[in-house]
Amino acid sequence: MSPETDQPADSGAKTGTDKTRDHFNRLTKGFPALMADTAACIRFFSRLPLPKVNAQDDPAAAPDFARISRAAPIAGVAVALPAAGLGMLLGYTALPVLAIAALIVVMLAVTTGALHEDGLSDVADGFFGGSTPQKRLEIMKDSRIGAFGALALVLSVVLKIALLAELWQRFDPADAALLLLGGEAASRAFIVWQWQQHPLARPDGLAARFGKPDKTCVRQAFLFTVPFLLPAAFLLSLPGFLLACLLPAALAFGIGQLADQKIGGVSGDILGAIQQICALGFLLGMLMVP
Repeated sequence: MSPETDQPADSGAKTGTDKTRDHFNRLTKGFPALMADTAACIRFFSRLPLPKVNAQDDPAAAPDFARISRAAPIAGVAVALPAAGLGMLLGYTALPVLAIAALIVVMLAVTTGALHEDGLSDVADGFFGGSTPQKRLEIMKDSRIGAFGALALVLSVVLKIALLAELWQRFDPADAALLLLGGEAASRAFIVWQWQQHPLARPDGLAARFGKPDKTCVRQAFLFTVPFLLPAAFLLSLPGFLLACLLPAALAFGIGQLADQKIGGVSGDILGAIQQICALGFLLGMLMVP
């Protein structure tokens, strides 16, 4: 008998059980790294105190967004959980939905330190208050808020309160909270997408110092967003779900293109503005149809 025929039948190829075991092993080995990346994103994008989560997590290390940005949607959900939980609990009380929506917006700003709102106001001031790319970047770097930035903040807050009030009016509070979390996850995925798609406007900015996501990070970010969108897929009509996904995507793309024209790329402020506008776009899309 030849040596080849003397080998076991399954020695040259893995069985289905072996392949499943390999997939599971890769998943379990990668889970601690994903937890560490999520923790790093939460610390950077919020004011939530978070201790070391595992051996791969180093709270003192500078964030490496070339790797950890993939976890931005998961971190977005974690950061929005206090606001969603508050809204769910208050939804079962006799409080008016406008009051509930206002408190949700306040809680979202508290947990993030109004980081993304600050980016939105800076972009509005810079884009509409400067005449050259350099001047726009200087205005965006200025910590003072101008008329355009103030107007953008007021409009975004008023619109978000109105949309959240309608969301809590139209759906059960628990379902409304899940839909809110889906929008927060999706808005972070769109950040990662546009971050990867465009050059960096500031060579010395935070985005340049802490790395930039690649296409693999973008794919993973959208993959991690899918579970958080499942409630929307079941709770919304098909047109509502499609609009909730497509409208923020179009808005993110448009902001990226505008940023290229205005300042030659993206910056931290642009990414914050994308998050705010895409979160609004998600709410707008789902509520446009019955």
